[in-house]
Amino acid sequence: MKLVRTVCPYCGVGCGMIVKVRDERIISVYPERSHPSNAGTLCIKGWKGVRYVGHPDRLKKPLIRKGGRLVEASWGEALRTAAQGLGNALREWGPESIMVVGSAKCTNEANFLIQKFARAVIGTNNVDHCARLCHAPTVKAMFRMLGSGAMTNPISDIDLAEAYFVIGSNTTEQHPIIGARIIRNLDGKELIVADPRKIRLARLADVHLRHRPGSDIPLLNSIAHVVVEEGLVDWEYVGRSEGFEKLRRELERWDPGRTQGITGVPPRLVEEAAEIVAEKRTMFFFAMGITQHETGTQNVAAVVNLAVITGNVGKPGAGINPLRGQNNVQGATDLAVVPEIYPGYATLDDPRIGEFEEVWGTSLPREMGVMLSEAFERAKQGEIRAMYIMGENPAVSDPNSNLVRMALEDLEFLIVQDIFPTETSEYADVVLPAASWAEEDGTITSTDRRVQRVRAFINPPGEAMPDWWIITQLARTMGADWEYNGPWDVLSEINRLVPQYRGITWERLEGGHGIHWPCPSVDHPGTPRLHEGRFVRGKALLIPPRWKPPSAWRDEEYPLIMTTGRTYFHWHTRTMTRRVAVLQREVPEPYVEVSPEDAGTYGIRDGSRVVLESRHGRIEVRARVSDIVPRGVVFVPFHFAEAAANALVGEEKDPESGIPAYKVVAVRIGGVAP
Repeated sequence: MKLVRTVCPYCGVGCGMIVKVRDERIISVYPERSHPSNAGTLCIKGWKGVRYVGHPDRLKKPLIRKGGRLVEASWGEALRTAAQGLGNALREWGPESIMVVGSAKCTNEANFLIQKFARAVIGTNNVDHCARLCHAPTVKAMFRMLGSGAMTNPISDIDLAEAYFVIGSNTTEQHPIIGARIIRNLDGKELIVADPRKIRLARLADVHLRHRPGSDIPLLNSIAHVVVEEGLVDWEYVGRSEGFEKLRRELERWDPGRTQGITGVPPRLVEEAAEIVAEKRTMFFFAMGITQHETGTQNVAAVVNLAVITGNVGKPGAGINPLRGQNNVQGATDLAVVPEIYPGYATLDDPRIGEFEEVWGTSLPREMGVMLSEAFERAKQGEIRAMYIMGENPAVSDPNSNLVRMALEDLEFLIVQDIFPTETSEYADVVLPAASWAEEDGTITSTDRRVQRVRAFINPPGEAMPDWWIITQLARTMGADWEYNGPWDVLSEINRLVPQYRGITWERLEGGHGIHWPCPSVDHPGTPRLHEGRFVRGKALLIPPRWKPPSAWRDEEYPLIMTTGRTYFHWHTRTMTRRVAVLQREVPEPYVEVSPEDAGTYGIRDGSRVVLESRHGRIEVRARVSDIVPRGVVFVPFHFAEAAANALVGEEKDPESGIPAYKVVAVRIGGVAP
């Protein structure tokens, strides 16, 4: 028997855990008491959700398509077939015909190599991952306004705050340890929750701002309006910023009385919220309820404005904290599994790209690549001919999933690298079996920029291999001269090329609980808190947010608004959690939350089968009649392939970041059955 320290593979909190292992089996899991992020606690997925690694469905051998069927093959044959398929696309249609997709569920080392493969081997910036579907607006807005697109505080700062403003985050279900830590700290502190749903935190809130979906900017601007008009501004922070006069002029028209007609929130509650954030040391938390809109980037800008003008940035217990939904969204973005930057946030015209060319020994593309949110439309149009997808399941997770599946069918060539068969791997020409979190050494970067070690403690099943090894071997098969003996060699290259990670070496991560970037040298302790004393960009830039009503607004034909999200017991597309009996038992099937008022209007009973229709698709789900949702709004979790909520989501996107508008979808009840 052995005990292994590692990090939970689910959400971005990065909880430390100790795994007891015997005979290649997980015996039990314990929270690490001394870990600063989770302090001896775990959620149900941490406690019970990691045994998926031993499920018999695991991919154990490479598969290639022959005669219309996927059949087992050797690694040599699979790699040659994969290299030949990508090589054919390169020769016939050029590098821009290939799309590479990384994964926020994989290590920093795997993600660094997947983007290097796209740029140095294929010769394209067509590389992206699921951050495009969750926090692309966060990076876009916060990088521009503050100089960094990441969470500003360590999770432990929750204990130091005097107030919490949670908007667009169902924290107790999606980041349960952070949600629980907020609740534990509520005695004598203030909690503001802005959410259309009456989530658990809303029931505990001092102020619940129950605004209409898609009205985040009017709500946040009305709070900022009160801050300015009532003289509650932190003038020291305004002096450390630029653009205040433009913002002030914009805020003049967003008085709470006017915005109530848009948001549905009474002025009294807006005023209470303004007084709290202006007078208390406040931590702002947000997630996809803010970002997944046509105005996602502007929504984030509105949060940043409010935090800056009230002086709630760069202090212990005060800051702007976007919560990443997967264990390595932050790291995959830092290491540029996105088409608009190189690792370390080097823009496409940054002279630093010359350093990458020198180290990698090749010229590199400087043109903006294709975003994940547009890749499948491009595939349907014949512009994208081949894809290499690592650890993602876009057939379920991406918007307009009916179009995604048709695009996957139309591809000339598709490689899928994963730990289980998925709805996406059904379309693959080559399937490469990957090691899971339990079987691969490496590092991940948690939501608060904490870079930590994950440690292999069992062997991969069958012939499954670590992601870094698979990418390296495919690159070598395509003629690249790559030499890596392990993930430590990859991290060493990251240390050389990425300034924020320069001092975060493999050796330093062997002990302790990780290091917060930026860490510019091996003798630097890391930076738990950003913007202390000075914003990263020098002065903060205040931007008047532009609001427009959602395109997919309800009308007579589609009179309800659907919003999507997660549940406590499942994660992403259930590739992992549906294979854990205790989690699947709790939420075994898809459902829709319907208000009692709407249930009465449509003759829906609790447990009825309901058909939901949008302009893009239809699904059938079981109804849960609940006051969690207000009249006119329905909620559907997106985890379930058999009733994919994302089949109802259209092509509407934020023009600045490319994120799809998952949170406002016009739908109707197409039928009800007992």
